[in-house]
Amino acid sequence: MNQLLLTNIGTLVVDSQGQECLCGRDMSRLECIHDAWLLVEDGRFKDWGISSALPTVDYVPGSAVNCNGGTVLPCFCDSHTHLVYADSREGEFVDKIRGLSYAEIARRGGGILNSADRLHEMSEDELYLRSMSRINEIIHKGTGAVEIKSGYGLNTDDELKMLRVIRRIKETAPLMVMSTFLGAHAVGRGYTQEDYVRLVIEEMIPEVGRQHLADFIDVFCDQGFFTPDETARILEAGAKWGMRPKIHGQELADSGGVEVAVSHHALSVDHLESMTDADIQLLCAPTIPTALPGTSFFLNMPFAPGRKIIDAGLPLAIASDYNPGSTPSGDMKFVVALACIKMRLMPAEALNAATVNAAAAMGVCREYGSIARSKVANFIVTHPIPSIEFIPYAYTTPIINKVYLRGMEIRNEE
Repeated sequence: MNQLLLTNIGTLVVDSQGQECLCGRDMSRLECIHDAWLLVEDGRFKDWGISSALPTVDYVPGSAVNCNGGTVLPCFCDSHTHLVYADSREGEFVDKIRGLSYAEIARRGGGILNSADRLHEMSEDELYLRSMSRINEIIHKGTGAVEIKSGYGLNTDDELKMLRVIRRIKETAPLMVMSTFLGAHAVGRGYTQEDYVRLVIEEMIPEVGRQHLADFIDVFCDQGFFTPDETARILEAGAKWGMRPKIHGQELADSGGVEVAVSHHALSVDHLESMTDADIQLLCAPTIPTALPGTSFFLNMPFAPGRKIIDAGLPLAIASDYNPGSTPSGDMKFVVALACIKMRLMPAEALNAATVNAAAAMGVCREYGSIARSKVANFIVTHPIPSIEFIPYAYTTPIINKVYLRGMEIRNEE
C-alpha cells in the first residue's frame, strides 16, 4: 500500500458528500477545513481532518509532505479543448485587432480550415509531440482531467490521425483524458455541405467507431456551420456507435443548439455566448451548460449568461476551449477569474464550475473533480494564500506550488 500524508495545510477544500454535480444555490457551497491534514492511499483520497486530530500512523520515509500553510484543492477539469493542433495562428490575431470578425476570417480561408491545412502536412509523431507540450503546460497550471476534440482534420484520414494522437496522449500522459470526435467542426475543403455531412455520417463515424477512438461526438451547431437538422442526423449516427453527444451551440447566433442538445440528451452544450432566456428554460438534466469565458475574452464577444444559468437553478461548468484560433490558452485559473469578473460568478461558484461540474460535463464526476473519499487523488498545493477568493482575484499571480495526479507529484522537467 502506497501512502501520502499532507500536513500543515492552511485551507483544505473537500467534498465530504461526494457530490457528482452542483446546481443553482448549491454551487456556492465550498467545504473548507483550516489547519488540516490529508491522507492519500494507492492514488486515491482516503481521509482528512484538522491538525489537532492527526492520526498516529506509521509512514515510510518521504511519504509525508509539509504544505507549509498552502491551500490544497482539487485539480481543475477542463471539459472542452482542441489542444491537438499543428501550429499557432497569430496572424489571425492581428486580423482581429484590425477589425475582422471570426466569420470574416473564416470566409478568407482562415480559421478552422487554416488549421486543417496545416495539420494535413504534419506527421502524426510531430503532432503528438507538439500536443504533449501543451498537455504538460496545462498539467503544471493545475489541470488533472481534460477532454480533447478532433475537428482539424475535416477528412477521414486526418480526423483519424487526430484521434490516434489523442489516444496516444491517453496512454502516455499522467492526467485523465477523454476524446471527442468533432468531424463536423466545419465543412472540409472541396465538399458541398450535404456531401460533407454524408461523409461524416457514412464514412467517418463508422471508422471512428470500429477503431474505438472516441468517447463522445460533437457538432458545431451554429450559424454558418451545421444546422440543427444536420446536427441531429450526425448525433444519431454517432449514438449507434456508442458515442455520447456533446454540442457546440449558440456561440455566433441563436441557432437552435440548446434545443437539439436537450432533445438528444447531450452530456453538455458548450459556448452559449448567444444563449437566450428561452434556452435557459429548455435546459434540463442530463445536459450541462458549459461556458467558455476565454473565448469571449479573446474574441471580444459577449459572455455566456452564467449568472442567469445558476440563478435558474441549473448546473454550470466552465472550460478553457484551448485552441489556436479563438482561445490559445489552457489556463483554468484565468478561466475561473474571467467567470467571476465577466460572468458575475462568486469565487466558490467558479471553482465548482471548473472542478466537480466540469468533471460531470465530461462524464467522469464519480472519479474526479473533488477531494472526496475514494476519488482519484488529483490535487493542487498552492503557496500560502490569504483566502480562496485570492485565486480569481490575483488572476495573473502564480499560486501553484505542487501538482499531484493519482497521488504522485508531477515535477517540472529540467
